[in-house]
Amino acid sequence: MTTRTIQFQVGNTDRHVTGLLNCPAHARLIYVMGHGAGAGMRHPFLHSIAERLAAHRIGTLRYQFPYMEAERKSPDSPATLEATVQGAIDKAMHEAPDLPIIAGGKSLGGRITSMIAAKTPKPPFQGLVFLGYPLHAPNKPGTKRAEHLSRIDVPMLFLQGTRDSLAQLDLLRPIIKRLAPLATMHVVEGGDHSFKVLKRSGRTDEEVMSELVDAIAAWSRDVGLI
Repeated sequence: MTTRTIQFQVGNTDRHVTGLLNCPAHARLIYVMGHGAGAGMRHPFLHSIAERLAAHRIGTLRYQFPYMEAERKSPDSPATLEATVQGAIDKAMHEAPDLPIIAGGKSLGGRITSMIAAKTPKPPFQGLVFLGYPLHAPNKPGTKRAEHLSRIDVPMLFLQGTRDSLAQLDLLRPIIKRLAPLATMHVVEGGDHSFKVLKRSGRTDEEVMSELVDAIAAWSRDVGLI
């Protein structure tokens, strides 16, 4: 199995960004993963998710947003972010035309993908997986970022930590309940927004990563994608 570097175009512009395609032999599914606001596609978290999903015969396409590619700190405009997500999905469809696609990613990457799904009656992917949905700004509770989720008509998996300062679970749980049966949440006990747990929990980062990937694989089976 080899991770291959690819490039794709951002919308109708002359800009191109880089992606990392990791598609194991006999893959059953491919997950298009956007990165979070502060770390790119090569962050150890996304690398570990990709490697572990490969063991479940789930391929991944990680990719950069233009601002991260250019080593800028401020995210691009929503239109540019959405065009990048769409370009990544189109690239996955080209590279693995016979595989079903799930999309989403870490924090910002997942939220932007959900906005595309809400605008598209028949999105070109069969499910959404959020690795820490950013429901609100850090320690500023609110639900405005969830208003569009009711317009999505594909299955959604929310992977959330109980210590996530960007998603208070007492606010997110009622939203998931309203979105059911399309929405499912897997809670990582003690996890923060990066799914880090405290040492006193007695759990390791490796155990948490395995839990996340096992949850994605189980959900994929439950919704009939693998």
